[in-house]
Amino acid sequence: MKKILLALIVVSNFAFPQNSGNQNLLALKNSIKDIKTDQGINQSAFVSNEGNKKSVGLAILFSAILPGMGELYADSYSSGKYFTIAEGTLWGVYFGMNTYSSWLKNQYISYAASTGGVNTQNKNADYYATIGGYSNIDEYNNAMALQGSFNQMWGNSYYWNWNTENERKAYRNLWSSSEQARNNLRFVVGAMILNRIISVINAARLTAAYNKRQSPEVGWNVSVGLNNIQTLPTGLQFNFQSEL
Repeated sequence: MKKILLALIVVSNFAFPQNSGNQNLLALKNSIKDIKTDQGINQSAFVSNEGNKKSVGLAILFSAILPGMGELYADSYSSGKYFTIAEGTLWGVYFGMNTYSSWLKNQYISYAASTGGVNTQNKNADYYATIGGYSNIDEYNNAMALQGSFNQMWGNSYYWNWNTENERKAYRNLWSSSEQARNNLRFVVGAMILNRIISVINAARLTAAYNKRQSPEVGWNVSVGLNNIQTLPTGLQFNFQSEL
């Protein structure tokens, strides 16, 4: 800022010459001295902190993508790290439970084929849920006939037969365990969503607090006039005043 004021004084002196060259040089030297010693000019005031403020919207987006990242953006990862750790843990639980559920599914399908004589080609989830409730296909078809649900009766391609009640119950337990593990995945997903919601709220709060800690925006008033200092030629005078 001092350089700008110095340049303006030099320009104004050459624009409005009144005295000899030596007087101009002497006056310019005194002006430079006055600028250096003038306590009214505060260079730090010319720096606005508006650019240091952070976007609450970005903080929300970052935490929605990966919990804890919004807090990191707001320079408050000391609390955000717990959301990131929770997210990693929940993903580990999700993949673990999904893998276990798939393993149990392969187990009950293999058991149905080897023990119940099931042809596993083109069989859907409803079929595997049904065969655990009846000893064989004939028992199932008779039950559908008694209910009048003739369109739900199955042909020979859907054949199965449990030799004992224990075999049917063993299959049913495998199927139930697999379904229970798969259903539990919904709770894990729900926990992930909740973790994101809490992190989003926390990140927005921390970002707003971060912005409040920044210095207020600096505004400017600029005025132009003529100087009438006796030791200087008449010239333009620029006044800059900051407003908080």
